[in-house]
Amino acid sequence: MEGYIFRNWAETFFCKPELYFEPQDTAELTQIVERARTEGKRVKVCGSRHSPSDIACTTGYMINMKHINKVLSVDVDKHQIRVEAGVLLEKLNTDILPRYGLALSLLGAISEQTIAGAISTGTHGTGYDHGIMATTIVSLELLTGSGEVLPCSDSENPDVFNAALCGLGALGIILTVTIQCEPAFRLHEIQTSTTLDDVLDNLDSNVESCEHFRFMWYPHTDMVMVSKVNRTEKRITERTSSWFWDKFVGYYALEFSFWVSEFVPSLVPWINRLYFLIFASLPKERVDIGHKVFNFDCLFKQHVTEWAIPRNKTGEVLRELRHHVDTGRFYAHLPTEVRFTKADDIMLSPASGRETCYINIIHFRPYGRTTWNKKYWAVYEDIVIRAGGRPHWAKEHPMRNKDLSELYPRWSKFCGLRKKLDPFGMFLNTYLERILSD
Repeated sequence: MEGYIFRNWAETFFCKPELYFEPQDTAELTQIVERARTEGKRVKVCGSRHSPSDIACTTGYMINMKHINKVLSVDVDKHQIRVEAGVLLEKLNTDILPRYGLALSLLGAISEQTIAGAISTGTHGTGYDHGIMATTIVSLELLTGSGEVLPCSDSENPDVFNAALCGLGALGIILTVTIQCEPAFRLHEIQTSTTLDDVLDNLDSNVESCEHFRFMWYPHTDMVMVSKVNRTEKRITERTSSWFWDKFVGYYALEFSFWVSEFVPSLVPWINRLYFLIFASLPKERVDIGHKVFNFDCLFKQHVTEWAIPRNKTGEVLRELRHHVDTGRFYAHLPTEVRFTKADDIMLSPASGRETCYINIIHFRPYGRTTWNKKYWAVYEDIVIRAGGRPHWAKEHPMRNKDLSELYPRWSKFCGLRKKLDPFGMFLNTYLERILSD
C-alpha cells in the first residue's frame, strides 16, 4: 500500500513509509524481505503502535504482522505454547491460553502489544522474583536480512537468542516464539495508601512482602497508592462499577481538568490531590483473573518516559525528584508509577545484571494537545542518569551509543551480532541509527 501514514497510539510520532504491507503468512513476509533486499530498501516491523517513541518508524517498507498470529503448538504438560510473532497478548489472555488452562506469568500495564513487540522492547511487569517478559521465552525463530531463518534457544544459536530477547527489531524479524506459561491463576490485590517516605523507608520489606508489588506516587503530594498482589484460590469478587465515577470523573473530567491546567498550570497540584483523595486514598481489595489485575487503564494520550535504576537507588532518586517537584519550577502530572523486577542475563535488558526499579513519569495530552513538560523531563533524566539509569527501549530517551556502551557490558557484542546478521542495515531506522552509530 502506498500513501500510508503510521501514527503511534499517543500520536506523538508519525512516519510515511514508502510501502506498507500486511502479509498473510510467513511465506509472504519472506517474499517482502527478499524484495527489500533486492531493491536495497529498509524494513521495519510495526506492532500495535503503542510504543511512545519512533522505534517503529521508517521511510522504507513497513510490515504489520497482525495476520501472522497463529497458534503452532501447545504442550500442556510443560505449560508451553508456540505462537507466531504477531499474536496479541490480549488474544493470548482472553482466548487462546484459557482453552488450555494456561496463563502468562506476568504482564505489563497493557495487553494490546504483539508478543514479539513486547519482548523486543523489554516490556515488564512487577515482582521481585519475576523478570521482564522476555525471560519467559523458551525459544524463537528469527528471519535475517539474508532470508535465513535461525532457530534460537539456550542450546541453539544461544548468543543470537540472548540478543534477540531484547533485540529492538535490529537483528531481524521474529517469526515465532515459544512461551513458558503456567497454570491459569487468580490474583488477590490489596490497595492501600501511605506516604512516600513510609514506602521508601521500608522498601525491601515492601517489595518482598508479596509476589507483585508496585506503587503510584502522586506528585505535589507525599501520598502513594500501594498495590500488593498474590496468587490465590479465593473466588473472584464481584466488581462494582459506576459510569459516573469510573468514566465521567475518572476519565472525562480528568482530561478536561488537565486541559484547563495547560492554561493555568498551578491547578496541577490541586488536580493530583483531588484525584488521589477520590481514587487512591481508601483501601480496596479484589480477586480476579490474572491478566485483569496485571493490566490497567492508561487513560488518554500522553508523553511518557521510564527508566530502570538499581533497586538500591530507588529512595535517593524519588526523594530527589520530589525535592525538585516541590520547588514549584514545574508541575508534574499524576501518577509516577514505580515497579520492580529481578535481575536477568539478557544482553540489552534494562534489568541485566541487577535487581531493578522502574520509575515511569507521565505528562498527559488532553484532547491531543502537544504541550510537553520538558523541564520535568530534563530534571528526571538528569537524576536517573546519575543513578546509572537505563531507558525503557520503547519510550523516548536521549541516550546514544557512547552512553549505552557504558551501561551495558555486552553492548559491543550486541552491535557485532547486529552487523553480522544485518550487514547492509536493512532493519535500521532513525531510532536505531541514533543509538547504534558511533
